[in-house]
Amino acid sequence: KDKNIISFDGKPMIHWTIKAAIKSRVFKRIIVSTDCRRIAKIAKQMGIDVPFYRNNLADDHTPISKVTISALKQAEEYWEETYDTVVQLMPNCPNRTEVSIKNGLNYFNHSKCNFLLSSSKFYNLVPWWSFTTNKNNEPKYNYPEKLKVRSQDLDDNYCITGALWIAKSDSLKKEKTFYGKKHRVFPIDW
Repeated sequence: KDKNIISFDGKPMIHWTIKAAIKSRVFKRIIVSTDCRRIAKIAKQMGIDVPFYRNNLADDHTPISKVTISALKQAEEYWEETYDTVVQLMPNCPNRTEVSIKNGLNYFNHSKCNFLLSSSKFYNLVPWWSFTTNKNNEPKYNYPEKLKVRSQDLDDNYCITGALWIAKSDSLKKEKTFYGKKHRVFPIDW
């Protein structure tokens, strides 16, 4: 797995996530959940806790919510403390900044929602014109009624990003998903 660590701008992508988390200065505790010794080493070199390795959820099929809940429970047991809020910052979003983290957390704290997921507007692509295909590459349009509408006349569409996911810890444990009741989205710049 170490050989598959992806870099961005000459540094492993986890570097940029850790840097933004540190610079935000909003977290009581920052941990990295991983099963990779090289990622753990990078995190430790940057002053981040890696008190335990990810348990048996290190695969390509487990939903990220389940991984986050597991890491949250591991942290609570390890430090013998509880957390009101958990923030998940996925490393595949290296352009996320400390400003996005601060603004998202501020919005979460004032919105009275249980979950907040970062989102970004689709640029350059028009999701209204999306389609699936069959084995003969014949399109089946998802929104056929939108095909004759100019792109500038269509509503903006957004997509969930992995840059910033925030949840009330108890709600996440109970609902087992970041898409739980009272979830909201928080648009950030792509």
